[in-house]
Amino acid sequence: MKTKIATLFLFVLFAAFTGNAQSDSVSVEVGKFYLSPLPIISSNPAFGFVYGAAASAGVYFGDPSTTSMSNGFLTGSYSTKKQLMFTFKTTMYSNNNDWMLMGDWRLFFSSQPTYGLGTGPQADDLTGIPELYEADSDISEGELMEFNLIRFHQTVLKQVKPNFFLGLGYHLDAHFDIKDQLLDLESEPQVLTNHYRYSVENGFDPEKYTTSGVSANVIYDSRDNVANPYTGRFAFASFRAIPKFLGSTKNATTLWLEYRDYFSLSELNPRNIFAFWTYGNFTTSGTLPYMNLPALGWDQMGRSGRAFPQGRFRGENLYYAEAEWRFPLTLLKRNPDLLGGVVFANMTTASNKADEVKLFNYVEPAAGLGLRIMIQKQSRANLTIDYGWGMNGEGAFYLNLNEYF
Repeated sequence: MKTKIATLFLFVLFAAFTGNAQSDSVSVEVGKFYLSPLPIISSNPAFGFVYGAAASAGVYFGDPSTTSMSNGFLTGSYSTKKQLMFTFKTTMYSNNNDWMLMGDWRLFFSSQPTYGLGTGPQADDLTGIPELYEADSDISEGELMEFNLIRFHQTVLKQVKPNFFLGLGYHLDAHFDIKDQLLDLESEPQVLTNHYRYSVENGFDPEKYTTSGVSANVIYDSRDNVANPYTGRFAFASFRAIPKFLGSTKNATTLWLEYRDYFSLSELNPRNIFAFWTYGNFTTSGTLPYMNLPALGWDQMGRSGRAFPQGRFRGENLYYAEAEWRFPLTLLKRNPDLLGGVVFANMTTASNKADEVKLFNYVEPAAGLGLRIMIQKQSRANLTIDYGWGMNGEGAFYLNLNEYF
């Protein structure tokens, strides 16, 4: 991957080592917010210089012995290429876990490379005229598309049995002011992008579209901590109806199935665990707009697909799986819990109905490793520093807060 990301480590590490991670106390108070801030300072050829801030907050809204810790993740960033992005993502629990609320709110004035649908050779088929690309251009650069996005996803669930929740949700995604930078309808022959071709063939306005729908949800959640689980499991099923009468451009239905599990590898240290995450996102009827098709990296927290850019693989159906070994690095006697490491591997497969590509016809694997810095013991907030490699030369560096799943 020719896109290079350079982050100012020293500032971040200074914040981590001088924060409250070195406190020996792990006691918590009801109603107290345990805040973990992080600056965003990076450089990316697609975005230019990016700066901003992120913060993770953990809080108990009830008795910690019967109530899970709620977690919120807030980011705001701006780039020299005029990309402004805000996100607010939450998983909250009321007293005794009677209610669970999941939120994913985003406001983007942004851009992102897009690619062909599915995994396999057709996903590398950029539909513009080859001469428009430099001789040494890389498929990972994709077809850059500018867009604005308003996302409001909110789900409310009631606990009906211990760790078992049922509930409803509302989900709005409004894409507008979409501009395919490589699109040229005046040239001879015309230069078409994957996004434009899909939109026209399926009856969508290539410059704007909306999905607005409701969901029925079932969750089993026995994790001991949302931001950084040591034990427990998480299972999630969500069926979403996206009708035109609620404001959607077209009718469609989708199904989301997700499972996470955490296995202890040491009785002496709870941070030595094997973690597993898998999900499937399926279009069960109708037709979705291009940017609303199941895509890598567009899960609630945007954490899937380390090694690949967000949206690198997209299709009518998508399946993802990841396994990770998390272990402590007891290098500092004064604070043995400060550092940790991870080794991970993941795989992605996506379908493409137009080219008769089905799930598992092609699989895209990746692997990587990372460093962990415990910056807030009470909430278990981690600073995560990872690098992932794809099998075809893709690679990416990641700096984030909290574990990836």
